[in-house]
Amino acid sequence: MRARLRRLGGDRGSAVVEFLGVSVLLLVPIVYLVLTLSRVQAAAFAAEGAAREAGRILAQGGEPVVAMGAVELVFEDQGFDVSGAEALSFSCEAGGCRAPGARVLVEVATVVELPLLPDLVTSVVPAEVPVSATHLAVVGDFRDAP
Repeated sequence: MRARLRRLGGDRGSAVVEFLGVSVLLLVPIVYLVLTLSRVQAAAFAAEGAAREAGRILAQGGEPVVAMGAVELVFEDQGFDVSGAEALSFSCEAGGCRAPGARVLVEVATVVELPLLPDLVTSVVPAEVPVSATHLAVVGDFRDAP
């Protein structure tokens, strides 16, 4: 009986090691997934806000340079370094962007790089997520025509 108890006592403590191994194997991917999704969500939030603000600026008769600055500022608030000239594109109806009742379609687009990936992985596999947002702004009907 004692010999049998000695043999069973050799596995003492292995459950803790197995628990730690399994928890690390599950915890690391979950933390990376949360980190990646939060980064993409921040970019989507920034793109939506930037498109809305740029649309407001352009619909109120502001210059495109001011709208580009607003796009850069909104992305900077979320921790992204984006050029407003590259991220912002807009189009107007045939009457122009400043005519009363004109519609200004604004699109903001950027690319989010997945965090914590080594260069070896990013050179083989595309590790970027495109994020874009559009906003339709209408110039006020009671605005003076240019």
